[in-house]
Amino acid sequence: MSLRSAFAPVVTRWRTANPYALDTALAALVLFAVSLQWIFPDEGDDRLSLLGWLLGAATAVPLVWRRRSPCGAAWAVSAATPAQALYHAPPPDVMYGGMVVLYTMAALARPWQRRMMLAGWVIGVVVTMQHQADKQPFEYAFHLMGLVCAYALGVLARVQRAYTTELEDRARRLERERAADTARARAEERSRIARDMHDILAHAVSLMVVQAEAGPVVVRKDPERAEATFDTIATTGREAMAQLRRILGVLKEERPDGEATRLPQPSVAALPRLVRQVRESTGLRTELRTTGEPRPLPSDTGIAAYRVVQEALTNTVKHARASRAVVELDWAEDQVTLTVTDDGRGPSAPVGGHGLIGIRERAAACGGSAETGSGPDGGFRVVVRLPVAADRQGALG
Repeated sequence: MSLRSAFAPVVTRWRTANPYALDTALAALVLFAVSLQWIFPDEGDDRLSLLGWLLGAATAVPLVWRRRSPCGAAWAVSAATPAQALYHAPPPDVMYGGMVVLYTMAALARPWQRRMMLAGWVIGVVVTMQHQADKQPFEYAFHLMGLVCAYALGVLARVQRAYTTELEDRARRLERERAADTARARAEERSRIARDMHDILAHAVSLMVVQAEAGPVVVRKDPERAEATFDTIATTGREAMAQLRRILGVLKEERPDGEATRLPQPSVAALPRLVRQVRESTGLRTELRTTGEPRPLPSDTGIAAYRVVQEALTNTVKHARASRAVVELDWAEDQVTLTVTDDGRGPSAPVGGHGLIGIRERAAACGGSAETGSGPDGGFRVVVRLPVAADRQGALG
């Protein structure tokens, strides 16, 4: 653990503490330092007086209000310090109050205020030292360096505070942009889901219309076949209603050309071809493993399963720098679990890319769930669980 990290909690507590309590403690500390000449007087020093102590206390007490009223506290200390120095009973050894107010003004005041205060203190030190008979050359440098160093520390504190504020603002902006980006990606993925569902529902409704139009003719010529026809219409309608309930609230985005695709949508049965295509086109050693007995899937669930594996393999090729990927289909009685694992570099940042958001949205639209993260042996793993409805007609996986 570094020294900075060790003291970070202490610094945080000081920053979040009551500023009035801290300023009062600081004023008390300065008052104690000013009073040391009375507590431990030099031998033969007969310059001590009550008025001299009161003038010294006047350089410390205003510091209680240094953050509530920086200029007022600075002017009060600026008036008391030269008065104490000119009274000379005793003269101030170190201008503690002056250094504190210069630090405060440099950190909190406006540019013209802090510059004027620094210039006033430098001029004041030079003028008051001229009125002291026992002055030494090094005392000029000592007092001036103390004031300049205090002012420089205040400037550094102001710059650090501005830098911290800028970082916090940037973090908030990035968080807002990330939230907007996530919402946009979710909306785009829902639009893609809606387009897929449009094709499925269009097929179901078309089938129902054809069967209904042929119904009267079949009733007159073949009553037994008419019963099967109406059963088909009812089954197709139930499946369409179930799919509509799943995508309730998802707005369909029309294609730019205003037409929907007429091509059949891929399903779990197309996964071997997808795995082979990835292996042959990218060189990624891709393997498909299937356990359990394949069961019928609703059309939307079959499409979602295909798209999930497709997106996971696309992420592996684009981002994982992997040499091998395994796609596993585990068929259970009530669900199918799709797992895509690679041996790449794994997640190097919080998991939340557009592709992974799309995987979660597709799984949720079918009543399933998705998990993403590091694999058991490193790399990256996507696990999606989709429900299986044995009593519904759909694409056979």
